Amino acid sequence: MNSFSIVVLSSNLARRATAVLPFVVILMAMSLAQAQQPDDVITTNTSLVQLSVGVVDQQGRAITTLNSNDFVVYEDGVRRPILLFEPADTPFSLVLLLDMSGSTVNFRQQIRSAALRFLDALSPQDRVAVVQFNGKGVKTLLGFSTDRKRTAYAITDLATGAGETFLYDGLKTSLKELAREGKRRKAIVVLTDGLDTEVRKGDRAAVAKASETEISSAIKPEANSQLTTVLGDADRQGVTIFPLALPSGDPKRLPLPDPSITAMYAAARARLELLAGRTGGRLHEIRRLDDLARLYAQVAADLRALYTIAYQPPNPGTRDGKWREIRIEVARADLVASTKPGYYAR
Repeated sequence: MNSFSIVVLSSNLARRATAVLPFVVILMAMSLAQAQQPDDVITTNTSLVQLSVGVVDQQGRAITTLNSNDFVVYEDGVRRPILLFEPADTPFSLVLLLDMSGSTVNFRQQIRSAALRFLDALSPQDRVAVVQFNGKGVKTLLGFSTDRKRTAYAITDLATGAGETFLYDGLKTSLKELAREGKRRKAIVVLTDGLDTEVRKGDRAAVAKASETEISSAIKPEANSQLTTVLGDADRQGVTIFPLALPSGDPKRLPLPDPSITAMYAAARARLELLAGRTGGRLHEIRRLDDLARLYAQVAADLRALYTIAYQPPNPGTRDGKWREIRIEVARADLVASTKPGYYAR
């Protein structure tokens, strides 16, 4: 959710003294006016829920020509008025988050080439930042810019590294960068296998405690605190996340079907699905490395087809941690709208 503060000033003005009043009366009136001069400040906090909404027809083609009157939003079954609407062609602020850990060393050239093609598919007004993570941590290679040459240089010449994977630290850094972009539409496109080093430690401990028959369900992907933090920050800013999942993290491609390793890989992939689904994005699974360029182009098309809608929830001040279900409808029966399914009121 995004928080906005509205400050309302109220003051009492003294009536104008007439010229016929004695001077002493005028002084008394001025004294009374000064006594009433301090303003009463009333502050009202209004929380808006921001949605990224995609609309397609029955053939799956994106529809980008709708207006606010074409949408109806419900929270927990209650219709809510739309307070902010931005059409699909409104520019984005976008973080391109690159996994430069050891698991991507062997196909860096494909990563760079695909990312450059992704830049070409964006609107000239879209602002792009480049962030990488590797064994040395997270680093912002370039702040937000519309200069595509500088962005390309950051991708081809600055992005490098090896070592461990700090995916969720990278997402947190990306969200901090986006927080400086004000009320613009925001997104993160992250290329990764999803196997975060710190998160895997917790997953490994969970499966180590489980019996042989319980291993496959020992890990609760949605309960991870790092994931919860990222989703909460993304909710508050209205950030849409598009993970591009590398084949090296696919649990179906493991050379040895060890139950513990399979459970950890499956949990990592499930978290990528949660990052996409909970923020209104889409998880793209890379089956072959030569799919990278095509999938990056698909993400660019997805971004250009998203509307931004914001509404005030029925109880904006309530922070009870409970799930709020969101449903959105389009006036035309032949169209289908999709957005995040809801949020936790924290």
